[in-house]
Amino acid sequence: MVAQSKKSTLTTVRGNVPKSGAALPKAGQAAGFIHGFRQWWPYYAMMTPGIIFFLIWHYVPIWEAKMAFEQVRIIPPNIWVGLKNFQALFSSPVFYQVLANTLIISGMKIIFVFPVPIMVALLLNEVRSGPLRQTIQSAIYLPHFLSWVVIAGVFVAFLSPTDGAAGQIARGMGLQPINYLTNTGTIRWVLVFTEIWRSAGWDSLLYLAAIISIDTQLYDAAEMDGANRWQKIWHVTLPGIVPTIATLFILNMGMFLSADLNQVINLQNDVNASTIDIIDTYVYRIGLTTGEYSLATAAGLFKAVIGMVLVLVSHLISKRLTGKGVW
Repeated sequence: MVAQSKKSTLTTVRGNVPKSGAALPKAGQAAGFIHGFRQWWPYYAMMTPGIIFFLIWHYVPIWEAKMAFEQVRIIPPNIWVGLKNFQALFSSPVFYQVLANTLIISGMKIIFVFPVPIMVALLLNEVRSGPLRQTIQSAIYLPHFLSWVVIAGVFVAFLSPTDGAAGQIARGMGLQPINYLTNTGTIRWVLVFTEIWRSAGWDSLLYLAAIISIDTQLYDAAEMDGANRWQKIWHVTLPGIVPTIATLFILNMGMFLSADLNQVINLQNDVNASTIDIIDTYVYRIGLTTGEYSLATAAGLFKAVIGMVLVLVSHLISKRLTGKGVW
């Protein structure tokens, strides 16, 4: 009898225990959320400003993207016009000029700027002296914290053909100084160089972190097999950071048509405007200067859709080639 009673009690208790994967009662979920919030509330508090920022400046504007299909009126409501704004956009020769400029500048940055942080991270990883590495890192990280206004002022002074350092060096070598900021053949290279100078050091942080996370036993095994430093970089380090490279490349493709508004607008002048006028400056000009909000929204929506398509395509290609992607 006692054994049967114990068995019956055990069966009852087991029957009351939720099965694995079964949903908890709502009261239990609420209690768990409250307990977690009390435990982690300082972190939620630190996240709140960032969440509010993204809600206001990134998510709320998504709803207003419908202006691309409307005729904006001073007194609401707006008038629905369908694809009329896109037809006007694609029939404008100016738009195709700024699209070509954007593709050229963004392509140059992908080819010449994107690989530089990878090389910087590989070189920093080979510096064995801790103080020397810290000094180099401090020097190359500093430009990231300067605004494009300051950077543009520095390079305008440096590249001046009359009293700038570049002009004085050219005259010292017996060459004719070039005004790089007004020369339509060199201004795009100025954008590339200034982008490298500002972002290469800071962007190398992600690659350096990925290199540090590589198992050191792989380097020991390669050294036992007789690999030199270059061979260890090629066969151990680079394969170890391929997932990071693939992820950042896909994210960069999503911003392919941006070409950095802040940089361009600070280095743009009346002479080089036709060469470095990009979609973002075009949207800024027609939206805030001429008040064509619907047309500017249509151009911005076009850029966003192309960016999304580029992310999807580059993700699929990366998955097929390397087995790694964003998701």
